[in-house]
Amino acid sequence: MAQLMVVLDTTVVTIALPSAQRSIGLSDGGRQWVVTAYTLAFGRLLLLGGRLGDLLGRRRTLLAGVIGFAAASMLGGIAADPAMLIGARAAQGAFAALFAPSALALLTTIFNDPRERARAFAIFSVTLMAGGACGQILGGALTEYLGWRWCLYVNLPIAAAVMVGAFTVLPDTPGHAGVRLDLPGAILGCGGMTALIYALGEAGSYGWESTPIVGLLVTAVVLLAAFVVVQSKVSDPLLPLRVLADRNRVGAFLAVATATFGMLGMFLFMTFHLQTVLHYSSLRAGLAFLPYVAAAITATQVSRRLLSRVRPRAIVAPGLVLVSAGLTVLTQLSPHSPYAASVLPAILLCGLGMGSLFAPSMSTATSTGNPRDAGIVSAVVNTAQQLGGSIGTALLNTIAAGAASVYLTAHRDTPSALAQATVHGNAVACAWAAGILLAMAVIVAVLINTHPGQPTSGEPAPRNQAEAEVNTVEKARRA
Repeated sequence: MAQLMVVLDTTVVTIALPSAQRSIGLSDGGRQWVVTAYTLAFGRLLLLGGRLGDLLGRRRTLLAGVIGFAAASMLGGIAADPAMLIGARAAQGAFAALFAPSALALLTTIFNDPRERARAFAIFSVTLMAGGACGQILGGALTEYLGWRWCLYVNLPIAAAVMVGAFTVLPDTPGHAGVRLDLPGAILGCGGMTALIYALGEAGSYGWESTPIVGLLVTAVVLLAAFVVVQSKVSDPLLPLRVLADRNRVGAFLAVATATFGMLGMFLFMTFHLQTVLHYSSLRAGLAFLPYVAAAITATQVSRRLLSRVRPRAIVAPGLVLVSAGLTVLTQLSPHSPYAASVLPAILLCGLGMGSLFAPSMSTATSTGNPRDAGIVSAVVNTAQQLGGSIGTALLNTIAAGAASVYLTAHRDTPSALAQATVHGNAVACAWAAGILLAMAVIVAVLINTHPGQPTSGEPAPRNQAEAEVNTVEKARRA
């Protein structure tokens, strides 16, 4: 349910933006910051949030983050001006970065049995995938019947349920006393992530070759390079480089990032196509994604049962291929394409692909024998999602806008030129996305070579005899 709030708030507010703009006087330029402020704060603070969970205890950081998220949601709901709303969204992102790694780390450490672990990650993956589509459905319904502010107030009952559950069923995991906060790494990492995500989010408006975007990208490269150097030198780094030393974990990170890239690309273009080209209402457009949820849940149940029997790459790589196939179907859309014959097959293929790959990818990424790293590994998984989504939104939107502009210039005398240009731009962007996912499926299939139920390698050596004995017992229990 904590993860549901994170994913829900990525999409639920998007459909409410036109109403919010009219209500509090958001400008066209400021409107996008209601979304960007959330993703920017979330993406740049995830690694720090994961390390705080390791230091303070994950149930404590989960509770603190959820309480702060609820307070920020209330503040956004009563916002009287654009600055108050945008500030509340940034606060939501910051608190989400505190509790999202803790939620995933708790799953990782609580469920050790392979079958229980597969079931837990299947439920978590369904929440992750369905939350985005449900956010659009819920956002449309709330906006239409109760008003846009309820898209923020809806977090309050969810947060209350999380807090009750955390106090009653979650173990009070202690923090690791030996963990220290790497402040130089936090400053460099957060600064680099901020510059990168801001550049990707604004590239569609300024252009990739503009001075502000180039400057931000160069700044991001410099800061992130310095971050890597610092992480290799300090004794207790924010991101231990050993986390990235295992090929299976890197392959899983890439799969999660690429899958989110494709998922948000599909949501972006389908939402725009349904509302702008086919003239669906916001509620009807949201309901059009229900088959995606059904397909994702079905595929997740299948992948959960296969996860303990076959290699993860035999599930993850075909899942990426299915998402690529769904995006390929979208390249054939026209302004008059009916939903059932053209949109529905793409949504079903994407849902089946996402449902197949997320549970095995997350299970592979977070399989580690060192509980000290559970929080930071979970934070890297969330960061991969965030970066994948940010890159997908920025890159695909820029490609679509450029292709639409070229088409409109060549066909400006056609009465239906605008609709044709929109569909053409979306088709070109979907073709690029399909190609990227197909190439990544090959890379992931090569990188991930672990066996069913086998933890990833690259685990650190035991620090003492007691830890070595614990590791030996744990390996025997797993066997």
